[in-house]
Amino acid sequence: MSKWNYADVWEVVADELPDAPALTQGSHTLTWRELDHRADNVARWLLAAHVAHQDKVALYVYNCSEYLEASFACFKIGLVPINTNYRYADDELVYLWENADTVAVVFHGVFVERIDGIRHRLPAIRSWLWVDDGTASCPSWAVPYEEAAETTGVFHEPEWPERVRAPWGRGPDDLFMLYTGGTTGMPKGVMWRQDDLFARVNGSGFRRYPDDGGLDGVHSELANSGQGMTLLPACPLMHGTGGFTAMECLSEGGRVVTLPSRQFDPVELLDTVHREKVNGLIIVGDAFAKPILAALDAHPGRWDLTSLVGIISSGVMWSEETKQGLLGHHAGMLLVDAFSSSEAIGMGTSVSSGTSAARTAQFTLGPDVRVIDTDDRDIESGSGRIGVLALGGRIPLGYYKDEQKTAATFRTIEGVRYSVPGDYAEVREDGSIKLLGRGSVCINTGGEKVYPEEVEEVVKTMDGVVDAVVVGIPNERFGEEIVAVVELRAGRATGSVAPETVIDHVKSKLAGYKAPRQVRFVDTIGRSPSGKVDYARHRGETAEWLGVDLG
Repeated sequence: MSKWNYADVWEVVADELPDAPALTQGSHTLTWRELDHRADNVARWLLAAHVAHQDKVALYVYNCSEYLEASFACFKIGLVPINTNYRYADDELVYLWENADTVAVVFHGVFVERIDGIRHRLPAIRSWLWVDDGTASCPSWAVPYEEAAETTGVFHEPEWPERVRAPWGRGPDDLFMLYTGGTTGMPKGVMWRQDDLFARVNGSGFRRYPDDGGLDGVHSELANSGQGMTLLPACPLMHGTGGFTAMECLSEGGRVVTLPSRQFDPVELLDTVHREKVNGLIIVGDAFAKPILAALDAHPGRWDLTSLVGIISSGVMWSEETKQGLLGHHAGMLLVDAFSSSEAIGMGTSVSSGTSAARTAQFTLGPDVRVIDTDDRDIESGSGRIGVLALGGRIPLGYYKDEQKTAATFRTIEGVRYSVPGDYAEVREDGSIKLLGRGSVCINTGGEKVYPEEVEEVVKTMDGVVDAVVVGIPNERFGEEIVAVVELRAGRATGSVAPETVIDHVKSKLAGYKAPRQVRFVDTIGRSPSGKVDYARHRGETAEWLGVDLG
């Protein structure tokens, strides 16, 4: 039985590769020795703040070295880092941090004003670490992150060795939690045992450790093979696509490169790939891939891409046409469309190379995956029937503090526990699957999950609005775009409420990516007597209104 813990593995990497680069952002690079030392100091600071085993530490920062460094500090002393969507508005942040039982927050300076406005609502959070990003200065209620990371000795007590360990130790049952969207839009924390998560992603990158080899196997592999790959997660570390792949890269003794800019810039990305000789690039579908391809087409030969072994996308499918275009600029790389979720890692993959580009939405099933019908029976290949994907093997424990949703998603079938997030698919004759999407009305826009009910409730708070429905309409770049269908109160003429007013109102209450891009006014939403709404009808009518073919 394996007993993986991320801190144990990363400390072995630091011992074997102390002078190898670990984290790079812009012109600044930390070696593994420096990363290990700084993470020890942050861990000591947290211990001095009287944290307890498995306490939660929120990471409220953009992509940066501190995100992974603070995660390492948490793992060292048995704490749980909590991803925080930096697009969240006040109520969303309060809900997340309260639900997670957060006791400390690491935050970028740009968020000082927002935090200052909600701190009184979060009495359980005792410690705040301010990461300098050149915006707001450190407030009186916080401590500079660098003060904690660079301090040696101030928080060092006799019973703590040079490499820090908490009195309660660390182990394979320590949690890693990833907050993801819920059916009402409120996030829920997916609980992974570190041992299960490590074993699940081990080898999904460029290097695989023996399943039962433990730390001796890590020592041996690193001693024989040396430094790992250089990975650039262009997508947010706060999401599983970027976070899981970055953690795997570090576990392999590699280096993680993050982009300094907070708005995606394909030129900056390609400059970084060229300069840092990046081996692996992590993106989220066409929202990233199409601008990258456009830049390459506009500047042929400007960037040397030969270091790139592969581009991996997860979260949103990317099109065959885009893949073919990218392979035209570098036929020697692999393009991998990984079908996974926070609750189910490794459900399927679609791999394209210089010889062929895989069809959009076609995947090869991963191990431990079944496609089952409503009676939990396997769907036969080529039958034309539609089923739901179920992943067995190493899966999460469930959702934090939510037994009902845990029971609905993590089900026991024929004595085996499966994760069944609700992804529907058809099994082709060759055993591959055609992914059809979630059975719910969840909208996936640029890799972000948006649940219509949450946005609808905000729209319905507007003066003059009696009802609203929110649908996702196909969008070439973002996968789907959000459109609000609005019914005005009797007596209010269409046009008395401007589309821009609806959009701005949503942005004032929710994260900007949840706001509709367009608004369609109708005479009536046409709910049933039970209050249910026909989302399929509204989606079809809205697509027709926009001139979009739903296929």
